[in-house]
Amino acid sequence: MTQRVKFYQTGTFTVGNRLLDEENRTVQATVERSNSLTSGHRACQGCGEALGARYVVDVAMREANNNLVAVNATGCLEVFSTPYPESSWQVPWIHSLFGNAPAVATGVAAAMRAKGREDTRVLAQGGDGGTVDIGFGCLSGMFERNDDILYICYDNEAYMNTGVQRSGRTPPAARTATTPAVGPTKGNAFGQGKNAALIAMAHFIPYVATASVADLHDLEAKVTKAMGMTGARYIHVHVPCPLGWGSKPCDTIKLARLAVETGLFPLFEAEHGEITEVTQIRRKVPVEEYLRPQRRFAHLFGKSADTDALAAIQQMADRNIEKFGLSG
Repeated sequence: MTQRVKFYQTGTFTVGNRLLDEENRTVQATVERSNSLTSGHRACQGCGEALGARYVVDVAMREANNNLVAVNATGCLEVFSTPYPESSWQVPWIHSLFGNAPAVATGVAAAMRAKGREDTRVLAQGGDGGTVDIGFGCLSGMFERNDDILYICYDNEAYMNTGVQRSGRTPPAARTATTPAVGPTKGNAFGQGKNAALIAMAHFIPYVATASVADLHDLEAKVTKAMGMTGARYIHVHVPCPLGWGSKPCDTIKLARLAVETGLFPLFEAEHGEITEVTQIRRKVPVEEYLRPQRRFAHLFGKSADTDALAAIQQMADRNIEKFGLSG
């Protein structure tokens, strides 16, 4: 069990935090980082996905002794990092279709075994649309076969690259291009969507975790643990999107932290279908504090607040806190 870094001990929120002992620093604070996703990409200011991918892939490269192949689904991460004929990737990197990254990664892993290259590790990654919607059949097959692949889902809760359309991870009441804030029920409907991490657990694969760019040390620790295992592994990373959420670029980490502190995005680990660790909420906050800075929820706070919708979202957060034992 890793010891959580207490930032108040150092008095700073600096990414990497060079005031910490060397063994507690993030990979970004070391000269050994691979910079696998390097400068020159075209992500928006404050992009949570770019930050999450940089940490994930650099840690995976370190744990694989720089012997890693990355397979990328279509989506924001693929588009902003590889505008033809350029690329920001300094790692063997493959892009195929929107929905078949898990299948392509399975083929890469099989090819490496056939070539006797079992020391080469395979990482697959995609957004929530390419993971829980379009690519879900391929992902479930990868889980069912227990293929030796680490799959990362960067969840920004909509199809951001194609114009902010609703996905299977869009939260209720959120405004998107396909769930406008009009009519008697404004925004995305309640009672829809998928909890991909719990579905992954139902496949009884070796490792499942949720993580957030709000806690990069925790994210790194989970990627490190996953890379130390074999078989199918899945990490679901929450990555706020200023463009799609209508939030300030400088609020990306703040919003990611609030999602955790409200209970709307629980952080946990599971092995073979059983939860083994949860991250306790140190400071529980009401969901309004998380929702208000996002224009996609502005209709909940108009001249007359939608108290029914706010109460329903608060109930979702409270159920998560109870279900996962987040309050200690």
